Amino acid sequence: MVIFTKIVELQSFSAAAEATGHSTSHISKTFNKLEQRIGTRLLNRTTRSQSLTPEGEVFYRQCQQMVNDAKTALGMLDNKLQQPSGKLKISCPVSLGLRYLQPVLSKYLNLYPDVTLDLDLSDRHVDVIQDGFDLVIRATAQLDDSTLVCKRLRSFKGYTVATPEYLKQYGTPTEPAQLVDHKCICYSNLKQPTRWQFSHANKQDTFVDVGQYVGCNSSAMEVAMVLDHHGICRLPEFTLGNLLDIGQLVTLFDDYHHTHIDVFAIYPSKTYLSAKVRAMVDLLVTDMAKEQP
Repeated sequence: MVIFTKIVELQSFSAAAEATGHSTSHISKTFNKLEQRIGTRLLNRTTRSQSLTPEGEVFYRQCQQMVNDAKTALGMLDNKLQQPSGKLKISCPVSLGLRYLQPVLSKYLNLYPDVTLDLDLSDRHVDVIQDGFDLVIRATAQLDDSTLVCKRLRSFKGYTVATPEYLKQYGTPTEPAQLVDHKCICYSNLKQPTRWQFSHANKQDTFVDVGQYVGCNSSAMEVAMVLDHHGICRLPEFTLGNLLDIGQLVTLFDDYHHTHIDVFAIYPSKTYLSAKVRAMVDLLVTDMAKEQP
């Protein structure tokens, strides 16, 4: 396959021989054996030119990818090639990415200029392997069981919030069970978006099946809807900015424990981890844990 890709790229058997350190006859014999093995003509050849057959075009693209992957694998064994490079594909929730990930990404690009970033800022639950991500940042109260590598970066509090105007109009619930009489804004990316759990030091955990007035898969939209006095919502602190400090939102049930939402870096494998992913994870561990202004 290496010889075949060289023949195609250099458009010459003799040039491929020189590039690979073989004789032209060896290149010709090896190519003929390849065609015989797969039972398909790969090149149309004359004494003056050569061109790929349709089958050869398809086979060449696959061989080219395999050869490049092999070079990458071998390069990872060479410490001289451990400088991060190539495309790094990352997924992160929108609000978390804008406030906490962006400064880390800027620092990373300054440190490793040979890396290009492909960012997916989305609140959807992506599939690390199927969607082809090198690294996923996930914020969750409970991480799913997984064979993936999960490194905890930091923890945030989760609050049940509403505007003073909403509470003035509809009343302030003092117990979670009273939420059934209120309009609730629910995060639809959760497995059970309308079942809200509350923990108390002196009581059993309380589960409330709230009435969903607004269902939404975007935390930014949830914030906007609750700010427009449409209901009560549960939100992680990284989505709230200074809204609690300036009084635009107030917290409910403060005698209950606040939910803890952990942030994880998730990636496919710790073994043979590429330099670009390892450098990003290391930077996230040291920088993302820092408090942001």
